Amino acid sequence: MTKNDRTIRSLRARIPSFECKPGCHDCCGPVTTSSEEMARLPVKSEAQHAAALADLNCPHLGENGCEVYDERPLICRLFGTTPRLACPNGCRPERMIDPGIEQRVYFFNAKTRQVLV
Repeated sequence: MTKNDRTIRSLRARIPSFECKPGCHDCCGPVTTSSEEMARLPVKSEAQHAAALADLNCPHLGENGCEVYDERPLICRLFGTTPRLACPNGCRPERMIDPGIEQRVYFFNAKTRQVLV
C-alpha cells in the first residue's frame, strides 16, 4: 500500500457521512480526483465520459444514483459535510467535518495528480 493509499484511507475514515435526500444527485457533477482514487473506479469509455460531461454529470451516476458509492473520491465525500460544499437541499451530518481534516483533503488534492472522473 502506497503512502497516498494510506492517506486516502485515513481521510475517508474522518469524513462524516449522512443520508442524502432520496433521488437527489445535485452534487454528482464532473469532478477531478487523484490517480490512485481513479484507479479504483470502473473504466468508462470516452463516449460515456463525453455524454456525462455534456450533461454536467459524473460518468458513474446511474439511474439509481452513484454506482461507485463505496469507492467515491474524497471530493465527493466532502459534499454536504462542509459549508464550502453545502448540500443544496440542506442535508448534512450531525457534526460537520473538522476544518483541519477538510484542509488535509484539499492539501492532498493539491499535491496529487488530478484527473477528470
